[in-house]
Amino acid sequence: MQIDSTLNGSQDRVKDNGFPEVRKMNVRDVTDALRLGIADFKAKPSQLVFVYLFYPFIAFFAARVAFGMDVIPLLFPLSGGIALVGPAVAVVFYEVSRRRERGMDTSWRHALRILKSAVMLSVAALSLMLLAIFVVWLFIASSIYGVYFGGEEQTSIVEFTKQVFVTAEGWSLIFVGCSAGFALALIVLVTSAVSFPLLIDRDIGPVAAVSASIRVAWKNPIPVAAWGLIVAVVLFLGTILAFIGLAISFPILGHATWHFYRKSIVWQDS
Repeated sequence: MQIDSTLNGSQDRVKDNGFPEVRKMNVRDVTDALRLGIADFKAKPSQLVFVYLFYPFIAFFAARVAFGMDVIPLLFPLSGGIALVGPAVAVVFYEVSRRRERGMDTSWRHALRILKSAVMLSVAALSLMLLAIFVVWLFIASSIYGVYFGGEEQTSIVEFTKQVFVTAEGWSLIFVGCSAGFALALIVLVTSAVSFPLLIDRDIGPVAAVSASIRVAWKNPIPVAAWGLIVAVVLFLGTILAFIGLAISFPILGHATWHFYRKSIVWQDS
């Protein structure tokens, strides 16, 4: 075991090739993780950092709308996709919570140094996995729309919404689409519930991190399911106001994910 000092001096970050021990959790641990995440957000508001991280996504979407490209059928899949790639985007929030927990400097100047850390190689590997799942999800969503609506171009959100909710084809699209989305979201939940914050804390490599996350889900199916439900509900509440609410809900979930990791994993030397 050795201390990683790649960021202009020791960052109290450990590189460990071992496997962590998984704790037995209960639902109270999940709600407590959310409470601690809210406390972290209040102590270190991060709305602007969220906007910065998601600006490329927002700009891409705005450009497609401006050029008249048919993105209306993909509005819901794109919204749901935030949950699929969110664990990778929230890296900075994990680092803020890690530093705050250990009484370290939580200024953005220090927290953002994580993006230059050697651990980002492992984080990038896991991020590519989530990106691949996100692309698969968009492909599946587009294919499902093509099956039930024949690829018909949509020019009005209101009219498209009516078609979805008042036609048999629309309800079939909802059922099949939600089923496919749930399956992919379950894969992401199980493999990344704790893997990203774990890597920020201990760089044990992406394979070992995913393995630890799977073991957490296997040992704690009800708490992990409750955590997934909380994530889905909080992200939904953040998206209903034209995504504006995500500037608050997403950072809170990022901080809470760190505490969920800390409640589910224990290291022998901690």
